[in-house]
Amino acid sequence: MRKFLSFALCALLCCCWTTQAEIFTSISQMTDLIYTEKELVQSLGEYIKAEESKLSAIKSWANKLDALTRLSTSDPEGYLAHPVNAYKLMKRLNTEWSELEILVLQNPSEGFISNMSIHRQFFPDEEDEKGAAKALMRLQDTYQLDSEAFSKGKLPGIHSNVMLTVEDCFDMGKTAYNDADYYHSVLWMQQSLKQLDAGEETEVAKGDILDYLSYSVYQMGDLPRAIELTRRLVAIDPSHQRAGGNLRYFEGLLIKQLSELNQEDYPQPSEEPIQLGTYIRPKDHLPERDVYEALCRGEGLGMNDVRRSHLYCRYQDRNRNPRLLLKPIKEEDEWDSPRIVRYLDVLSHEETERIKQLAKPRLARATVRDPKTGVLTTANYRVSKR
Repeated sequence: MRKFLSFALCALLCCCWTTQAEIFTSISQMTDLIYTEKELVQSLGEYIKAEESKLSAIKSWANKLDALTRLSTSDPEGYLAHPVNAYKLMKRLNTEWSELEILVLQNPSEGFISNMSIHRQFFPDEEDEKGAAKALMRLQDTYQLDSEAFSKGKLPGIHSNVMLTVEDCFDMGKTAYNDADYYHSVLWMQQSLKQLDAGEETEVAKGDILDYLSYSVYQMGDLPRAIELTRRLVAIDPSHQRAGGNLRYFEGLLIKQLSELNQEDYPQPSEEPIQLGTYIRPKDHLPERDVYEALCRGEGLGMNDVRRSHLYCRYQDRNRNPRLLLKPIKEEDEWDSPRIVRYLDVLSHEETERIKQLAKPRLARATVRDPKTGVLTTANYRVSKR
């Protein structure tokens, strides 16, 4: 099951919406980006060493000249009375300061900038980043994971120290917000706010988080909590461009709703923190999504001891195929109904890498048939490459 979850996690994390490059629909292309980033880091290290060497040389010049000027300014006439000092002053101003000027004007960044320019054409763009964020949200929905689990790197079948910062969670929430996905916007903005309130250092302003969060909560139909969050925003930023207007609008809307229901009591916002399950995820246009998400979680799949006892491992020679007599295929039963079989050690590592190398240039976005037009097209729920 752990292997299955790891595969599913990788499959969901390596995908995105339709983009020009569609980098994140292929783990092979993302592997290239890892090596590209490593090369850029090495180039950056070389640039830093060059800058440090340059600054060290300049500092050495500055220290030497500082000592000389302190001596010369203490008694200018006495200093120049010595002919060697007069000569060295002329030499410094005519030659050595010009050499220092050349040193200061040197630009060690040219090599790094050139390397960046070469690789930038292969960098992911904004749509790729958006697609990677949406892949995390699909993973979140499929395995019913809260945002805090992602933030702390707690994923099923994967143990990692990779953490999401306040800014990461905020950007996830903005991605959902800009796509009118207020359900996920609430979850990620709330997590961003939680980490900020816990004392994590960030450049993200609390007012910005509350701005997005309050409106997203309003869109989810929770007016009392939207009002409470907007009041918090007004308290920390009374001059906020939208907060005052939103607060009056939310309060007026709530009063209208209470009047229609003949209620006088002003409802208090829930004191429970927003988390997974606080709001119902909007229904998807794909009716089978709930079914396959349940299958991914392993729900409804039961393998008892009796059924498991009929699963075997065997050597398969395919009716004494001459090519398999000396080295039969390793065959392992994974499931009985429908029958699923795993074949092991069919290809060597070198052969596998060669096939991947040959296939990589031919990778193309997988398509589905549009039920209305019958035309093959891409879909945001099928983002693999084949």
